[in-house]
Amino acid sequence: MRMGRQRATLAIGITVAVILAACGDDHDDGTPDSFSFTAVTDARLSSTQTSDYVKVSGVNKTVPIAVSGGSYNINGGAFTTAPGTVNNGDKVSVQEVASGTPSTASSATLTVGGVSGTFSVTTVDQTTATTQGLQSNVKNIVVIYAENRSFDNLYGNFPGANGLPAADQISPQTDRDGTVLTKLPQTWTGVTAAGQAATVTQAQSDNLPNAPFSIETAFQAASGQTLSLSTVTRDLYHRFFEHQMQMNGGKNDQFTAWADSGGLVMGHFDSSSTALYTLAKQYVLADNFYQAAFGGSFLNHQYLVCACAPQYPNADTAGAHPTIAQVSTNTDGSYTYKLTTTAGSPASAITGPAIFTLSGNIAPKDYFGAGDGYRAVNTMQPPYQPSGNAPPASDATHLFANPSAATTLPPQTQKHIGDMLDAKTVTWAWYSGAWNQALAATTGATYSQPPANNASNPPPVAPSFQFHHQPLNFYAEFDPTAHADYRAAHLKDYTDLVSQAADGTLPQVVFYKPEGDLNQHPGYANVSDGDAHIADLVAKLQASSQWSNMVIIITYDEFGGQWDHVAPPKGDLIGPGTRIPAIIISPFANKGTVDHTQYDTGSVLRLITRTFGLDPLPGLTQRDQALTANGGKAMGDVTPALKLF
Repeated sequence: MRMGRQRATLAIGITVAVILAACGDDHDDGTPDSFSFTAVTDARLSSTQTSDYVKVSGVNKTVPIAVSGGSYNINGGAFTTAPGTVNNGDKVSVQEVASGTPSTASSATLTVGGVSGTFSVTTVDQTTATTQGLQSNVKNIVVIYAENRSFDNLYGNFPGANGLPAADQISPQTDRDGTVLTKLPQTWTGVTAAGQAATVTQAQSDNLPNAPFSIETAFQAASGQTLSLSTVTRDLYHRFFEHQMQMNGGKNDQFTAWADSGGLVMGHFDSSSTALYTLAKQYVLADNFYQAAFGGSFLNHQYLVCACAPQYPNADTAGAHPTIAQVSTNTDGSYTYKLTTTAGSPASAITGPAIFTLSGNIAPKDYFGAGDGYRAVNTMQPPYQPSGNAPPASDATHLFANPSAATTLPPQTQKHIGDMLDAKTVTWAWYSGAWNQALAATTGATYSQPPANNASNPPPVAPSFQFHHQPLNFYAEFDPTAHADYRAAHLKDYTDLVSQAADGTLPQVVFYKPEGDLNQHPGYANVSDGDAHIADLVAKLQASSQWSNMVIIITYDEFGGQWDHVAPPKGDLIGPGTRIPAIIISPFANKGTVDHTQYDTGSVLRLITRTFGLDPLPGLTQRDQALTANGGKAMGDVTPALKLF
């Protein structure tokens, strides 16, 4: 009997033995009273459903019983499909296996002495089935967060994906005044980072056609050099307001106009030889996945944990004097996303990069709404070590960053994904490459930083640790003195990740940030080293005893200044921005497919939220409301990439 269901009651007639005095014969009744079963309308897919019991009544002799489409039992005995017999007063129930397809009915018909009743079972709808399959099958979610690559930059040639279109289908890059450029600008300061074996200078990057190009081969004629996935190219602008100016309302035709790097933004690699490309072909590549926030790494890391932009109360009067961006306004006084330029800024992208009045780290007051105050949108430093800002002289513990530094962000108190996981007692941790090394260097008797890439220390070298890539180190809950135990439990080193994977003791939710030289960020990392590192980690995770119930998502924080041909959907004032790669690896993946569902960075949080039954972060709801209000559709939660039933 199924708990919670109203027991069906067989209308039991009173068997009356009628004595026919005239002839003296007894009446022989082999036809039972009618009966029925309560239907099941919310069955899990492929589940076995058992009806309520009915009692045989209205007969005074043994009668046959049979079932079609299921099985039955008598008086609590074993279920069977074989015909049998029952007597008056026997209790009978039916079993039926639900369909494996959502919103689908199946049935079993029981016949007793020529009278039939049907037990109907209908499965749950698609949404409920997906949630049930997700929560039954997925026990671990691992997020690997690489750096600064647009989709077209690495996967523009991927089979079946929305990759690089034909040349005549691409909008040419336009100059700052809107006229079409006759060629791409030079790559200012040169294509390659310092210390590379193959060097392409600024002059050697001139005269490229106004079109996307192969970074490997485009400079051969001018420089005699063939670049590769092992080459570290120069860094490119990837900042909040500049990014929006480059996208130009979704036209994506002013990437070169507002870049600090010139024409290099239009370059792309052939990554088909990489391990991650191979994994993408084996599992799922998402080709409609967008960075959640405009701009760079700092803000997109913050969005990954809070679906929000960080707050900086009273930034205009703060003693640290953080830089506040200067943007133009509309006639009604409302802000645009366009930075103002200086009088000496080059009029054309061909003659040099734009010079802005102030491309600050803080958005203007109430940029995101009346009464909202100030929010940080470009790179700031954590208030706790490891930080890019040294401790103040007064800090004997060496655990804090100088709060008087213009780039030190005050501790954050907004809700983040860790809070939501804690509320449901779901285990989690953020792991970083070189975390222990960076922590030791910045908290020592003399503050120092791990080795970084520069002209005298050519890239790539380990670890080039990036302090602003550690989003939870900005939150008050991770204060190293007030919450030392909580901090130690949730902020960990890559070595901990590897050992826990081997032991089968990973928490339910894992975030992993590779160290700088292994994260594929232009300027201080190449593609190939990060590719090998991330693929090696995937192999370690697949070797873990937890792999059978795991989903791995490999994605990138943002576009890194690189062009992509797809216009992002119109959302809110934070984003979404340019399309980025995402690979979903799991035993439950729809293997060998390209997923065209619309996603953004917040889709990772949506998957975590749905899997573990969390309350959603407010920013996720706000994003979806903005998308639909603008005539679009809400972001997906990665479940379309998975086969859960």
